[in-house]
Amino acid sequence: MPISVKLDDLLHERRMTLTELADRVGLTLANLSILKTGKAKAIRFSTLEAICRELDCQPGDLLGYEDE
Repeated sequence: MPISVKLDDLLHERRMTLTELADRVGLTLANLSILKTGKAKAIRFSTLEAICRELDCQPGDLLGYEDE
């Protein structure tokens, strides 16, 4: 899939764990893990907003496009 998720990089930069982010945004660890590993097929704007709020980033910081 040409859409990449850079959640690992952002978490590392913010010194935050996936568990801590899951608690802050109100998602299960399993659902956030699916997003982190790039296995998600979709993301709700409300989820994207919550993640960006907690990580103090823009959607473009979290998602990338790489032409195959």
